Amino acid sequence: MMTLEPPRTLAKNAGKIGQVPDAEVWRAWGLSRAGLSRFLRTAQAVVGLKGEVDVLLAGDRTLRRLNRDYRGKDKATDVLSFPATDELAGVHGGDLAISLDTAKRQAEEHGHTLRDEVRVLLLHGLLHLSGMDHEVDGGEMAEREGELRGRLRLPNGLIERVEGRGRARAKTTATATATATAKARANTWVLRFAQDDGEKRATAGARTTTKAKAKARAKGLDAKGATIKRKGREVKRRSGVLA
Repeated sequence: MMTLEPPRTLAKNAGKIGQVPDAEVWRAWGLSRAGLSRFLRTAQAVVGLKGEVDVLLAGDRTLRRLNRDYRGKDKATDVLSFPATDELAGVHGGDLAISLDTAKRQAEEHGHTLRDEVRVLLLHGLLHLSGMDHEVDGGEMAEREGELRGRLRLPNGLIERVEGRGRARAKTTATATATATAKARANTWVLRFAQDDGEKRATAGARTTTKAKAKARAKGLDAKGATIKRKGREVKRRSGVLA
């Protein structure tokens, strides 16, 4: 059985959910009960899940409440799966709850229709009802979901999207790290260049200073020598002895 809650605006206008005509609710979401029911039966067959599956199509508010009550997570989510008990195995396949608010946002984000997004969520939920869990397995559910999406002609699934975002984040982190490393190396090179240049300038300055001092010292000596020579000449003039 497939149950569809009316949008909050539609329910508010009608006063009570029970007073909203079912056909009007489906039209409000732009979905087809018959079409989704056929897909559910087909998907259930390819998954290999026996028994009746009840589906609730609601909004974020309802999914948040269910997620909080049954999983302890106080936030909305796209799909929740409630497997059947062992006593009902084979008779009841389990229950699914899908948020049409979240499904609509995800459909817009990935460029396909709300109908296709609901089908993606139905397939994902059915795989969970069959006993698969991508959070603890070694990739079996992701592989199985990819295979069935191909057979059912569906767009990218939930697991693939999560893994894709993870790869994108890792790539962004790696790029940022590489950029930071390159900048650090460039800064180091500039610093070394500045240090080397400073050392060269200091050495050149020291050499210039040494040369200047030597030149000045030489000039001083020449000046003293000239004085001595002049004195010598004076002595010579006086005594006739060569210095």
